[in-house]
Amino acid sequence: MDVGGRTEKRRATMGPVRVEAVVVRSIRYGEADRILHLYTVERGRLSAIAKGARRARSRFGGRLEPFSHVRLMLHEGRGELLTVTAVDTISPFRRLREHAATLDCAARACDAVARLFETAEPHPEVFSLLLNELSLLDSDSGQARAGNGLSFRLKLLLAAGIVPQLSACAVCGETEQLTGFSPADGGVVCGACEAAAFPLSLDAYRFLVGALGSPLAAAPEASRAALRQVDRAIGETAEHHGHVRLRPLLAA
Repeated sequence: MDVGGRTEKRRATMGPVRVEAVVVRSIRYGEADRILHLYTVERGRLSAIAKGARRARSRFGGRLEPFSHVRLMLHEGRGELLTVTAVDTISPFRRLREHAATLDCAARACDAVARLFETAEPHPEVFSLLLNELSLLDSDSGQARAGNGLSFRLKLLLAAGIVPQLSACAVCGETEQLTGFSPADGGVVCGACEAAAFPLSLDAYRFLVGALGSPLAAAPEASRAALRQVDRAIGETAEHHGHVRLRPLLAA
């Protein structure tokens, strides 16, 4: 009965679908097509095929490049893969492609969104956050900072409901001497509870607190060593509580 109900619902939704999206990934498929991974306002993460997109005279032109902000008309058939029938560019974010640093930051931002929010459940706040990050990279090309990328990831953890505990020890509730970080316990820990934690400097702790409380464009400064600790804290939190492995932003 339930299966039949789901089938009827699926049939009822087949047809044209309009979405606003960021192209998070584009993969060559066959002789001339592209498979697109999209993050949308209306439907969360979707996959679609753009037939003939790689032909020289494709009607899509270069409007389906990764990191582009677009408005799409999709056709929803019986399979999971939708078909692109029309596309309009809202913003191509061309300037971020001019520098290897900003291009890499954009790729990692899109990858983090795709991994943490992999379902078709809509999260408009995540879509807005991703657009904000791409806009910052586009307007500040050549000056991508690790702190900005880490602030972005921390805000993603907040949206995913797995942001680490920072106001008190995640084990005993102590608010002083928070000198370690325990992904298993879900946040910072005090000296008495840090047996299973890794060291967290005061600089790193201040960054975590400041990044959560500041706009993305105002990510706090921190030393390289502190940012490595923050990168580890975010990555291990995502892996332990979100079962997602994020690509590190900083080399060890």
